Amino acid sequence: MSICVAVTDSPEGHAALAAAAEEADRLDVGLVVVNLTAADLDEEAAGTGVPYEVVVPDGSSRRDEVEQVLEVVEGRPETNLLVVGVRRRSAVGKALLGSIAQRLILEADVPVLSVKTREAQGTS
Repeated sequence: MSICVAVTDSPEGHAALAAAAEEADRLDVGLVVVNLTAADLDEEAAGTGVPYEVVVPDGSSRRDEVEQVLEVVEGRPETNLLVVGVRRRSAVGKALLGSIAQRLILEADVPVLSVKTREAQGTS
C-alpha cells in the first residue's frame, strides 16, 4: 500500500505534500511524490520518518501533467490514495481554465484526498 501526491509549485501543492506525508506516516506506508514543480523538492518536505520516492514527469512529453500523474498512479498497483491540493476558483476561471486537481479528482481510479491550505480553511 502506498500514497501518491501530486505536488505543484503553489501553497496548495505544499499543503497536499504535508497532508500526504502525515497520512503515510499515520498508516505506516510509503509515499510517491510526483513533482510537478520546476525545481527540486526539499528533501525534508515529505516529513521525517516517511519513506518516499520522487517521480519527475518527462517535461518534454506531449502528455499533460494530469496524464503523467495518472500514469504514475496506474503504474503502481499498490497505490490506493491520491492526494491533491485544491483552491477556490472563480466562475470565469472554471469556465476558461482547466484545473489539474479537478481533472485528477474526476479521472483517478483510486480515492482522492483533496487538501486546502490552512488560509483557505480559515485557520492559522
